Amino acid sequence: MQQQVQFKLNIPTDVKSWVEEKALANLRSQGAEIVACLREKMQAADAHRPQS
Repeated sequence: MQQQVQFKLNIPTDVKSWVEEKALANLRSQGAEIVACLREKMQAADAHRPQS
């Protein structure tokens, strides 16, 4: 099991509303929705990183 860290995040109201909508549509918590978005971004960044 991965260790988890909790932290406070201040976000604009419109972003919060978007996260709420997406989480509801995807049947997951807002925290899980944010993690999913961040993991997608991480994978995209890794895919564009030059191989050494």
